[in-house]
Amino acid sequence: MIATIVPAGDSVLVVELEERIDPLVNARTIALAEAVMRGQFRGVRDVVATYRSVAVHYDPLRVDYDGLVAAIERESHSTQTTPAEKASRVRIPVCYGGDLGPDLSEVARFAGMSEDDVVRTHTSGVYRVFMLGFVAGFAYLGIVDERIAMPRRETPRLKVPAGSVGVAGGQTGVYPAETPGGWRLLGRTPVKPFDPNRADPFLMKAGDAVEFYGISREEYDAWRSS
Repeated sequence: MIATIVPAGDSVLVVELEERIDPLVNARTIALAEAVMRGQFRGVRDVVATYRSVAVHYDPLRVDYDGLVAAIERESHSTQTTPAEKASRVRIPVCYGGDLGPDLSEVARFAGMSEDDVVRTHTSGVYRVFMLGFVAGFAYLGIVDERIAMPRRETPRLKVPAGSVGVAGGQTGVYPAETPGGWRLLGRTPVKPFDPNRADPFLMKAGDAVEFYGISREEYDAWRSS
C-alpha cells in the first residue's frame, strides 16, 4: 500500500492513498483506519476514514509524535493490499419522481432518456458506501452510471427534506435529516439512514453495498404512517 503521511495542524495526521475514487483504494483506506484503531495508540483520540485518506486525531500533549508516525507507517505496510471485507447488503425503497423527486425530469433531460429509464438505471446499480460525513448517517455512495451522473445544482436548496435520494456527479446518497443541499433529487425513501432510537443508529457503514428499489406513492405513504 502506497501511503503518504502529512500533518494537518498540531493534532491531526492525514494518511493519503492514491488520489482517485476507486473501490479498492477505499477498501485499503478503511482497512488501514481499522488497523490504527485496533492499535489503541496512546494519545490517539479518533480515526476517520474518507474516500482515500485517513485522519488520525491525537492529543499533542500525550502522544509520542515520532512513535505515532512510525506506527502508522508500519500499519500502512502491513495492512493487506487487497483486504477481505465483510460488507453488509442494504436495500433501500424509494418513491421516485413527482414532488418527492423534483429533479428527476431534469436528470432525464441531461441523460437523454425517459424518467422511467433514469429510475431503472439508478435502481440497477449496486453502490459502495465509500464514507460517511456531512451529517450523521449521510453515506456517500458510488459509483453512479455516468449517463445519469448530473453535476450538483449551481445554487443549493436551503432545505432538502429528510429521506431525499439524490445524485451529484458519480455519487448518490440519502439525506438523513432536513439540511441545505445541492444534489439532484430523484425521489425519497421512508427509511431513516440515521435513527438514534435504533439499537444500531446507522443504517449504512463504510464498505457496505447498497441497492435502491422503487415503490409507489401509496407504499411510501403507508410506510411513513406505520
